[in-house]
Amino acid sequence: MLKVLWLQSGGCGGCTQSLLCAEPRPLFDELRDAGIEFVWHPALSVESGAEALQVFEACADGRQAFDVLCVEGAMLRGPNGSGKFHLMAGDGRPLTDWVERLAGRARWVFAIGSCTAYGGLSASTPGNPLEACGLQYDGDTPGGLLGAAFRSAGGLPVVNIAGCPTHPGWVVDTLEKLALDGLAASDIDEVGRPLLYADQLVHHGCARNEYYEFKASAEKHSDLGCLMENLGCKGTQAHADCNLRPWNGSGSCLKGGFACIACTEPGFESPGHAFQETPKLAGIPIGLPVDMPKAWFVALAALSKSATPKRVRDNAVADHAVVRPAVKKPGK
Repeated sequence: MLKVLWLQSGGCGGCTQSLLCAEPRPLFDELRDAGIEFVWHPALSVESGAEALQVFEACADGRQAFDVLCVEGAMLRGPNGSGKFHLMAGDGRPLTDWVERLAGRARWVFAIGSCTAYGGLSASTPGNPLEACGLQYDGDTPGGLLGAAFRSAGGLPVVNIAGCPTHPGWVVDTLEKLALDGLAASDIDEVGRPLLYADQLVHHGCARNEYYEFKASAEKHSDLGCLMENLGCKGTQAHADCNLRPWNGSGSCLKGGFACIACTEPGFESPGHAFQETPKLAGIPIGLPVDMPKAWFVALAALSKSATPKRVRDNAVADHAVVRPAVKKPGK
């Protein structure tokens, strides 16, 4: 069995709530059949108080075997590096101390969600008075609580299952890959995210891609058009498979009419502008697609807009399709 110890730190608990929505099979059936079990989880285990502390102590001193340390929520190092902003209930020691001890025992360490990976929303307050950071990153800078050089007993850096919240499938699939096939350095990207979901962009599979191709942009949030030009969408810059792996079996932010805010990326929480606004310079969005040179984007955008079909142009600024695709015999 692959034994998982899960702790929660500075955050909302949303990644656990997301995990409980795992599909298509019930979460515990899926994990059990893959040979995965929780040593302890704050929302799923019966032990609490002194009994939970006994579990932590046994894991920290080697009496209780476990394989994976999963941490959810940012590391709160304040005030002044003491970690006293977040003390373990019933124990009085900073949670950061517990994480460091347990990380030294774990074969693998997983950061569950962008707060634990990079600091996330907990680090977004001006001046970061909480001194919040990720396990191995402080924003997009390597370091964090455990330090840039940290490697677990299994030889890997922290595996950053980033997202706000993280998709349940990303957590389950990463645990299952580790349990059934193993994880290697080649399975994670440059900022520690599993490639099983971070080797593509949110843009891929977006239901609004036809509008993007013709640069037919929405003007308000209820419009059907592309949200990149005016309403802050960063789907062409965000590494995740959100539109190919539906949330709750059917949806995604973009399918629900909300712009992608790139929640899997380091520093997404402090873009320097409102999430649903697109900063521009000389009328050109500052945040261009990751692989697109600026000159190419400008040229292609101008060409695309000049070729936009009336159907696409009219539907882009409506809340439903007002012009249907033409009915004609396909060309041979």
